[in-house]
Amino acid sequence: MKGIILAGGNGTRLYPSTVAVSKQLLPVYDKPMIFYPLSTLMLANIRDILVITNAEHTEQFHKLLGDGSKFGLSLHYAIQSSPKGIPDAFSVGKHFVGSSDVVLMLGDNILFGSALSSILQNSMNKNVGATIFTYPVRETEKFGILSLDETGKAIRVDEKPQNSRSNLAITGIYIFQNDVIKMAQKLRSSERGETEITDIIRTYMDQERLQNITLGRGFSWFDTGTPSSLLSASHFIQTIEDRQGFKIACLEEIALLNGWLSAGDLINQISNAPSNCYNKYLHKLISN
Repeated sequence: MKGIILAGGNGTRLYPSTVAVSKQLLPVYDKPMIFYPLSTLMLANIRDILVITNAEHTEQFHKLLGDGSKFGLSLHYAIQSSPKGIPDAFSVGKHFVGSSDVVLMLGDNILFGSALSSILQNSMNKNVGATIFTYPVRETEKFGILSLDETGKAIRVDEKPQNSRSNLAITGIYIFQNDVIKMAQKLRSSERGETEITDIIRTYMDQERLQNITLGRGFSWFDTGTPSSLLSASHFIQTIEDRQGFKIACLEEIALLNGWLSAGDLINQISNAPSNCYNKYLHKLISN
């Protein structure tokens, strides 16, 4: 299984903060936004990851993440020439994916929950086409919405409906079998001038190869593409970290727990890092 993080786009909803920097490099409380989707893939036990960015931001991502080895990862980079829709990630990343199945995650999405790691890994093992993750919301007109029948079977997908009986928003993480590559290449652009991920989801649904996992109580999901949602996510991260004493999306910690880095590796990495709260947290991990 390989992973893709789509971190392109123009970040227009966060203008002017995104004039000189990628949206996914903006801070969400104490770490860059890109750390959060990376941590989700790491919790799913995925180490081989492609980060898709704009040409003008690629060097910034390289400076932050490098080749991923400091997090126990193998990171690759590709450029999306212009925003062409979420499915374009499979065209940009088709050579990277090869014959593997793939997990796609949007670079501005944050998922949090104590059982998230096991849910993701179980879903990957059981996937027979596509698996999506939904989350109850109040403002359905802002999201792609999945409708279920009385048995819990997916029967309808609507893109930002004004009136919907369902409140299940489709979050920005998707598990696909390899045939998604060819499927994405056959898509036509919508009225927005982009291909739509909901069209791919509908195809799997029509083939009865779509699974849905609803993340309810005990989970939190943020689409941090607006100033308000970015602030809400930052407040949430701050509250959890301050009260419970552990960090969310600490990539070095996940790599250490997964056995991808040793304590010695971490000591070497942080020896020249600045003395701040993040570095002190890493020192505490080693001492414990």
